[in-house]
Amino acid sequence: MTRSSSSSSAADTAPEGAYHYGVMARAIAAIDAAGGAPLPLADLAAELHMSPAHFQRIFTRWAGVSPKRYQQYLALDHAKRLLAEQATTLATAQEVGLSGSGRLHDLFLRWEAMTPGDYARAGKGLLIRMGMTDTPFGPALAMATDHGLCGLAFTAETGEDAARTDLCARWPAARFVEDPDVVAPMVADALGGRGARLHLIGAPFQIKVWEALLHIPSGQVTTYSDIARVVGKPNAQRAVGTAVGRNPISLLIPCHRALRKSGALGGYHWGLPVKRAILAWESARRDAEFTQA
Repeated sequence: MTRSSSSSSAADTAPEGAYHYGVMARAIAAIDAAGGAPLPLADLAAELHMSPAHFQRIFTRWAGVSPKRYQQYLALDHAKRLLAEQATTLATAQEVGLSGSGRLHDLFLRWEAMTPGDYARAGKGLLIRMGMTDTPFGPALAMATDHGLCGLAFTAETGEDAARTDLCARWPAARFVEDPDVVAPMVADALGGRGARLHLIGAPFQIKVWEALLHIPSGQVTTYSDIARVVGKPNAQRAVGTAVGRNPISLLIPCHRALRKSGALGGYHWGLPVKRAILAWESARRDAEFTQA
C-alpha cells in the first residue's frame, strides 16, 4: 500500500546542517545551564567561542529565527504550550489530508509497508544497504531496501555503534551491506524536499501507528491517546507509546510530534535533546513562515 504527501522548500544542505546542529547542541546546553534566565547574544556567542555576528548568522540560518527568539522555543514549558495552542486532531487531519499541509519542510513521501508474513520472517532474504550521513540534526545512520529508506537513526546522543546494533537487531535475518553512496543521496533528497520513498518494516499495529504519525503537520503535535483513538485502540496508549518509540525512520516519520497528554515530551529513542531541538526547530520555522506570508 502507498500514501503520499506534498512537498515544500528545502532544508539546509546536509553537511552544513550537521555542523550547525553541533553548534546548536552546544548552545542548547548553555541555555539549559542558565536555568531559564535568558542569555544575551554576546554571552551565548562567548560560550561557543564565536563572534556574536558569526554566531547570529549561522544560528538564524539553521533555526530561521534569532537566538533570542529561539530560546523561547527551547523553554521547558514549550511542549505544553505547543500542545495547548497547536495540537492537531488526527481524525480531522486524516479527513482533510493534512499530511501535505505545505509547511516549510514537509516532504513528499511515498511509502510501502512490508507484509505481515515478510515481517514474521524477520527480514529473511532482504538486502539492506546502510551508511552514515549528515543531517540538520547531526550525524545519522541511514538504511534502505530496494523499496526505500527503512531506517534513519540520529547518533549524536546514542553513538553510532549503539544505533547500528539497534537497527540491525530489528530485522536479524536480513543481509546488511555498507553502501553509503546509495543511502546518503536518498536522505539528502528526502531532507531537501525532493521526494522520499519509505519502506516501513514493522508489525501491523506498529505500521498503523506510524501511518497516523505521518498525518501530523510540521509545527504541530498530538498525544499518544489521540493516536490510540485514530488507530482504533482507544485504551492502548501504552502500546501506542511503544510503537511510537520503535519507529525506525526518525524525522521522516515524525514520532517527535507525539507528546504525553500532560504536555511532557515523553521519550525519544534517539535522545530527548534531539527531540527537543527538532520540535523547537519546526515551531520556529513554522512561525517564521507565517510571519513572512
